[in-house]
Amino acid sequence: MPVLAVASELYPLVKTGGLADAAGALPAALAPHGVAVRTLIPGYRQVLARLEAPRKVLEMPGLFGGVARVLEGRAAGLDLYVLDAPHLYDRPGGPYTAPDAAEWGDNAARFAALGRAAATIAQTQGFAAVHAHDWQAGLAAAYLRFAPRRIPSLFTIHNLAYQGKFPAAVFPALGLPPEAFRREGLEYYGAVGFLKAGLWYADAITTVSPSYAEEILTPAGGMGLDGLLRGRAGDLHGILNGLDTEDWDPARDTHLAARFTAGDVAPRAANRAALQKRFGLAPDPDAPLFAFIGRLAWQKGADLLLEAAHVLMAGGAQLAIIGSGEGGLEHACRGFAAANPGRAGAFIGFDEGLARLVYGGADALVVPSRFEPCGLAQLAALRYGAVPVVARTGGLADTVIDASPVALAADCATGVQVAPGSADAFAAGLRRALALFRDTSTWRGIQARGMATDVSWGPSAARYAALLKGLAARHG
Repeated sequence: MPVLAVASELYPLVKTGGLADAAGALPAALAPHGVAVRTLIPGYRQVLARLEAPRKVLEMPGLFGGVARVLEGRAAGLDLYVLDAPHLYDRPGGPYTAPDAAEWGDNAARFAALGRAAATIAQTQGFAAVHAHDWQAGLAAAYLRFAPRRIPSLFTIHNLAYQGKFPAAVFPALGLPPEAFRREGLEYYGAVGFLKAGLWYADAITTVSPSYAEEILTPAGGMGLDGLLRGRAGDLHGILNGLDTEDWDPARDTHLAARFTAGDVAPRAANRAALQKRFGLAPDPDAPLFAFIGRLAWQKGADLLLEAAHVLMAGGAQLAIIGSGEGGLEHACRGFAAANPGRAGAFIGFDEGLARLVYGGADALVVPSRFEPCGLAQLAALRYGAVPVVARTGGLADTVIDASPVALAADCATGVQVAPGSADAFAAGLRRALALFRDTSTWRGIQARGMATDVSWGPSAARYAALLKGLAARHG
């Protein structure tokens, strides 16, 4: 069954977060289930540079201020449509921001164009369904709903906090009928809501973990959209993200100083030594090495970690931090590292190879998020033998089994869960993790069970395939 996926980023071509990983891995995961995915992505410079044997399939004159072409081709093993619209995408910076980190002022046009192109392609190229990812693709569902031919759409929420909200003045340029701009549509508190459009007009909705699907139905987790989501609860499905386990494989990962398997984790010691050297940490083979990888942002709880990290220093542990984001948190991370030479180190930015080395060498990965739709860091940590210490929220709660006395007795614990949102609670969780680390046999058991956890897309891909096929059968 042919399915058109629509995404603003796609690993390994362009990535700012987990959306890219999911959109990049799903096509291969769905193929064994009889779903053939081709993904539409904006024609960013780095995407066009890697597009192999491009062929023009559509021309779209006057697409939000310029001529655009839809190119068909392959890149990085992915079947693609690329929206080649230089006036919208041929610029420096990231997918959403300029080099100075300010959001592009025409993001409404840039991602409305993506949605309109998706609807046009679906109508003309024989697709049975459209799978739109996050707010940047939200208008695809609206354009499809008002298109001449009925093609069903599935909309996936990767993070409800990012909603794509723009002034009402952009609506006339969207080319949607006037009735679309109302409460029962994409109108959102007097503005235009791209994510709301996806939630309202899509035939079904998914989000990236079962717990997050429940959390967003509440006022606390719904980010202002919980009422709409409760009204569509029968169409909402929580399907856990996974990893491409061929790419994420410690036995073959060339980023590691030493590769290893679940049956032989001894080579992890070489990765730990390399990690200590990269972060300026003391070359102590016995010090428990904790690590954080993620955006330095309120959601990710980096401030909570820094408040609680005194527990690690007092317990003789080391801490390695990789991340970028809010300026104040970047400064605080540098300051913590400077105040604890040889015990803490910070890399401000992101480096894929260094992150892989962290997963393959750290003893524990800390994820103190205040909320987390799914999270991929803890999945990579499980796969690579870094015991996850996570907040009990969203997909973190769904993927890590807490080392409670009952779970330890049943030999099923894979990490440590902590009550979310509190530095004191996270400090208590770090103390518990340190105590577990000192019990070598218990820690090794937790690590081994984590590495045995199925973090692949297998079960989730089957659910996505069944959902897409069901939509096509009912609405196609």
